[in-house]
Amino acid sequence: MKQLYLVPDIQDMEHSIQLAREYGCAFEYNDFYAPAVLDDPKKQQEIISLYRKYRRDFSGDTMHGAFLDVTIHSSDPRIREVSILRIRQSMEIAKEMGLKGVVFHTGRLAGFRVEYYLTQWKEQNAAFFRKLAEEYPDQQIYMENMFDEAPDVLAGLAEEMKETRNFGVCLDYAHAALTGCSGKEWVETLAGCTRHIHINDNDLKNDLHLPLGTGQIDWRAFDDLLRENQVEASVLIEVNGYEAQKKSLAYMTQHNLYPLNNC
Repeated sequence: MKQLYLVPDIQDMEHSIQLAREYGCAFEYNDFYAPAVLDDPKKQQEIISLYRKYRRDFSGDTMHGAFLDVTIHSSDPRIREVSILRIRQSMEIAKEMGLKGVVFHTGRLAGFRVEYYLTQWKEQNAAFFRKLAEEYPDQQIYMENMFDEAPDVLAGLAEEMKETRNFGVCLDYAHAALTGCSGKEWVETLAGCTRHIHINDNDLKNDLHLPLGTGQIDWRAFDDLLRENQVEASVLIEVNGYEAQKKSLAYMTQHNLYPLNNC
């Protein structure tokens, strides 16, 4: 079975660890992407120390890297400089903790498909992340679709990066469900490069991060698409809190959904 992930609740670790043990889950940490934390080394160490207190093996865990206003493809050198700083800070935290990987967002202007912009986005991201992957060979780098309107641009970057062994796509299926493209197009286009997946439910209009089965996303279709396209990727249930996670896991178990279906 492919690895399943939960977002740990640092204020309720007993429940987080209990649920993770019950379902064999690893953790994906969402504690380090905020600028206030990235600017405060003391706060970072406090968070890391709290997690280390539970004596867990971090080597299979992941984290969400900086993404707020991060645009390393910007034509403004000052914006690019800060964006690169934030990404490197994220990678350093992951390296210190010994994590398996870090998730970043595409940072694209959604719907802006002027040719020079798309070319610049792909070329600068490819050059930067290729070098970053070489510098951090022990960490996987996952590029997640945020509010990208279609999968083709991300697929183009993945093709450009196909020789980089520790780079791949994080398909956020909930984000994809908010676009005009079908889930079928998203999964089929990115099947060969998808290494990690984020799932949560929504009303097909807003990014709500609801427990699975409480929104409008067709999860049977999601499962069928992964099977048909032979996608083999780890999966994060990207909802917060014990009750929402427990409800999502129960829904996945009841409906035999990937990766709990061993497909």
